[in-house]
Amino acid sequence: MHLSSALSVRRAVLALLVVGVAACGTGDDVSGQSSSEWKTDFSKTTVDMAEIMSGGPPKDGIPAIDEPRFISVRDADRFLEDDEAVAVVRVGGETKVYPIQILMWHEIANDEIGGVPVSVTYCPLCNTTLAFDRRFDGKILDFGTTGNLRHSDLVMYDRQTETWWQQATGEGIVGHYAGEQLTFIPSPVMRWEDVREQMPSATVLSRETEHEGYARRYGTNPYQGYDRREGPIRQLFRGPTNDELPPMERVVALQGTDESWAVPFSVLRDEGLAQLDFEERPVVVFFQPATASSVDDGRIAGGRAVGSSAVYSATVDGRVLHFETTDRPATYRDRETGSRWNVSGQATDGPLEGQQLDEVPHGNHFWFAWAVFRPDTRIWRP
Repeated sequence: MHLSSALSVRRAVLALLVVGVAACGTGDDVSGQSSSEWKTDFSKTTVDMAEIMSGGPPKDGIPAIDEPRFISVRDADRFLEDDEAVAVVRVGGETKVYPIQILMWHEIANDEIGGVPVSVTYCPLCNTTLAFDRRFDGKILDFGTTGNLRHSDLVMYDRQTETWWQQATGEGIVGHYAGEQLTFIPSPVMRWEDVREQMPSATVLSRETEHEGYARRYGTNPYQGYDRREGPIRQLFRGPTNDELPPMERVVALQGTDESWAVPFSVLRDEGLAQLDFEERPVVVFFQPATASSVDDGRIAGGRAVGSSAVYSATVDGRVLHFETTDRPATYRDRETGSRWNVSGQATDGPLEGQQLDEVPHGNHFWFAWAVFRPDTRIWRP
């Protein structure tokens, strides 16, 4: 199924997910949401409600994963292919891996990692894979899908207050927590082969997560050809555009309190890495060029190579390191000690062997999706 219109894509997703439930339309204004469906306090909002529209599925029509099951890296290797994209979350000494081929069909996984409640989220229309701490205001929130979009991005809701949250920014936009901010947790998208080789003790989200009544086609991409478009689906995007980069260019998106950065993948393909000061601290961006696009081919693992990134603090034991690429792809060397590092931020040999760089939360957004939410973003160029 090739991408021909927003309606066909969203209805296709819904048809494959929900048995006996029809799509509620695409591009419809939702400013007049029925109070019978929502407990949300619609008197509190930080955005123009006209910007929010139905994405097709109804509330929870794309079902969040609430009781995730996990398997070993060895078992997951039976269905994951080397270049396939997976999200990696490391908290409190525990590492969990969330294949995009599963998140594609659920968009949200409510989980706990290293004793910390987290939600791992994915919006295919914006290429935003982001994780959040579910501890908020003395509660543990769990999230579901509203069925709505704003600027093509997933609008989530928490089941405790039914506040609506913007996935790309982690901001409450409608309801009790409008104006509040969730805390990001690093969740880099990485290439499966790198994870398999560099994190062998991780556990991986299983395809056997139960959702009775839902048909799942894990490993397939209902948005075939989406990232080959010239721009976002206009029926699902009402925001302003920024022509400093092509709309579907992927960027490393760094969101801070006082500043935001975008590092274009087109630059990283040439440079192999980037170093910059972000929020008054030096960080390094590592680039893996071989990671496949999840929204290109009808089979997720068959997507063309577009790359992925990992971002780390460049400070180790109080010393700022400066990195360069080596003769092997996705490996790096610091100039200060000559130690060699992999894309997972691990020193594999040299004086710093065994050291782990500290992760920095970031995304691999499409440019249009980053620029609309962070119009003041700075673009990194060497």
